[in-house]
Amino acid sequence: MKEIRLILPIYSEEISALNLNDKVLLSGTVYTARDEAHKRMIAILKKGETLPFDLAETAIFYCGPSPAAPGKICGAIGPTTSSRMDPYTPDMLKAGLKVMIGKGDRSVETQQEIKAAGALYLIAIGGISAVLSQSIVSCETFLWEHLGAEAVYKMELKDFPCYVGIV
Repeated sequence: MKEIRLILPIYSEEISALNLNDKVLLSGTVYTARDEAHKRMIAILKKGETLPFDLAETAIFYCGPSPAAPGKICGAIGPTTSSRMDPYTPDMLKAGLKVMIGKGDRSVETQQEIKAAGALYLIAIGGISAVLSQSIVSCETFLWEHLGAEAVYKMELKDFPCYVGIV
């Protein structure tokens, strides 16, 4: 296992150089999305419309940040169970998604789809959401604010710790 610093966007040659279990310190712009945000994004894509951000240039982080305490950038940012996003993953990959961050296993079919797309699934450690929030440089609600934790948040990461789960 090696430790690698990656800055988004991540390109195919960088992905192909990674190995299972490598530690990644990720920096750059990511967007959060849980179940409801995925449903809405897929509906937009199915209409033939484009999303308001380029999936190929960023990562989708399966989490919903808790409200920020006074003086803090964001609240806790624990990853959510990634397998809940498996039904949406094929369409997201077709739309250009290359990097996903979450926790837990993915279905065999989703693993195959991620590999076939030359994409990357990074695992963030659950249970340390307060520690993970220390790698957040900025956090703002980006889409569907009324959804609360299910909204899409735009975050800037600096050396966010995660591990290669599927490559």
